[in-house]
Amino acid sequence: MQKKFLTAICLLLPVTVQSESDSRQLVKMPEMMQNHMMANMRHHLESINTILHLMSSKQLDKAADIAEKNLGMTSLTSHNAKHMAKFMPKEMRQTGTSMHKAASKFALKAQEGDADAAYKALNRVTSACVACHASYRIR
Repeated sequence: MQKKFLTAICLLLPVTVQSESDSRQLVKMPEMMQNHMMANMRHHLESINTILHLMSSKQLDKAADIAEKNLGMTSLTSHNAKHMAKFMPKEMRQTGTSMHKAASKFALKAQEGDADAAYKALNRVTSACVACHASYRIR
């Protein structure tokens, strides 16, 4: 039953194929840094998923805590962002910084308890992710 469900879902999802026609800018960095960045991005995605779950359960305070700790400006140290920044083009750094700032703003909105305003603020977080992934690649 679960396999059929997953197959059906996979058929509905758009497929992105890496090809020579990929027009995103390649950002070169050592493999160790690539792996670190990929791990950070997977952690960001997991955090956004957790935030959405918490918001749907009306646990906005917990969503705010996760956002600030894992995505917000306070997360820059734990993600060693300073070490990776030197490999990124200026615009990529700016997009990343805008995502972290948006996450901190989301956390403040979520703490206020207004779910609609928090969802709008969370959209600014994911919009920064989409913009970065649409413009840059590391592999």
